[in-house]
Amino acid sequence: MSVSQPRLFSPLQIRGVTLRNRIAVSPMCEYSSHDGFANDWHLVHLGSRAVGGAGLIITEATAVSPEGRISPQDLGIWKDEHVEMLARCVAFMKSHGAVTGIQLAHAGRKASTRVPWHGGKFAMPEDGGWLPIYAPSAIPYYEGNPVPVALDKAGIDRIRQAFVDAAHRSLATGFEVIELHAAHGYLMHEFLSPLSNHRTDEYGGSFENRIRFVKEVVADIRRVWPERLPLFVRISATDWADGGWDIEQSVELAQIIGPMGVDLIDCSSGALVAGARIPIKPLYQTQFAERIRRESGVATGAVGLITRAKEADDIVSDGRADIVLLAREMLRDPYFPLHAAKELGIDVKWPDQYLRAKD
Repeated sequence: MSVSQPRLFSPLQIRGVTLRNRIAVSPMCEYSSHDGFANDWHLVHLGSRAVGGAGLIITEATAVSPEGRISPQDLGIWKDEHVEMLARCVAFMKSHGAVTGIQLAHAGRKASTRVPWHGGKFAMPEDGGWLPIYAPSAIPYYEGNPVPVALDKAGIDRIRQAFVDAAHRSLATGFEVIELHAAHGYLMHEFLSPLSNHRTDEYGGSFENRIRFVKEVVADIRRVWPERLPLFVRISATDWADGGWDIEQSVELAQIIGPMGVDLIDCSSGALVAGARIPIKPLYQTQFAERIRRESGVATGAVGLITRAKEADDIVSDGRADIVLLAREMLRDPYFPLHAAKELGIDVKWPDQYLRAKD
């Protein structure tokens, strides 16, 4: 049973950073950039969630290289010129009390896709996409998609350096949390799963080899990311497919990368293979956050159809996760934390400009 006092609005300290509550805005692609640049859409989208009271706001998947974008309209941080507008977004979020995070990502074989409202299929170069795309193995995501180029060691090292360069720019931008995107069928996840990784070198085959790339990037980032600042990793805790990555391997990965300096595992699932049967229902992924937290000792975030204040508070109060990450609900209601506090009987500070609407 939950303790009587709601914990959803208790602060959480991770290294030298303190979240004002346990509600985080999950990374959500906005498909609204040109050449990777943030713009006024991102300022309003991210800034309104800070005004709305979220404790942590994590940007959408932010590409570490142009070919690592999911779509031509993705946010990027592969060049210094990207910093200026991102810094403006970060400064506004911080001025309203939110901790700011950036999700660093490489899309792997799922790169160069059309935006969802244009069908989400592969975008050829004549449609603004690009070739080649890269992956651990030459296995396309969709049948009929271009076959990705299997990365050689030089290519792997080049991407590792792109993550390091992106971390330096993230620090210069003012971000306080980095989250590495190792979920949803993108490059890091592709290395982890035997369904997408058929390599026979030191990056494929055994569990130890398949987690090598993720471990290397974690170590690379932790060397350049200040000790006082947290590092998260988002994983798909299961592929929901026979012979794929699963919760047992996820627990073992957390046990390994936690001591390497990973402070929280953001526990999502799926999206590696098309057609996986996923039992989607409210809180369907919370079980993964709970098990990884219990068996690895690493803090976790729960995500996936969390839509109600009581649900979110129960997850944290019952010790199933340390934070909750909301996506679609935050799109429907940017002020969810303010409304949740009122529902749970917690008095939180509203922006002065909005005080007239508090009661």
